[in-house]
Amino acid sequence: MRLGIELVPQTAFFQNLRSELSSRDWDILRRQVYAAAGNKCEVCGGRGRRHPVEAHEVWDYDEDNAVQRLVRLEALCPDCHMVKHFGLAQIQGRENKARAHLAKVNSWGKKQVDDHIREAFETWHRRSDIHWKLDIAWLAAKNITPLK
Repeated sequence: MRLGIELVPQTAFFQNLRSELSSRDWDILRRQVYAAAGNKCEVCGGRGRRHPVEAHEVWDYDEDNAVQRLVRLEALCPDCHMVKHFGLAQIQGRENKARAHLAKVNSWGKKQVDDHIREAFETWHRRSDIHWKLDIAWLAAKNITPLK
């Protein structure tokens, strides 16, 4: 599986699965994801030191209908998770580490990394002009009910 940047649109900040669930239900879901992945990263097979893996929400963005739809959760090592949220990595001063991990996992050179980052931010800018409706119907298959 290729590693890629998935920037959450600015207008969808804080609109996520974790904010829609009780702590108990979030813990149940993430632990299921970790176990299904054997507590290894689904992208690179690695593990973090402090946390072997972290739960990452995979979203589909229907720009025509302004719907942000949850597709699944995946187990990622902290380094792959940092790449997914590259904008946050930049804010936290971890851009170089994220760039290096992206290049290593995908066997990319500097130009490929730079092109991917540019494309990710172009998508982010376009999507940040849209006010998204959250679709978390995926939870029904897991027998979990959102708080709201």
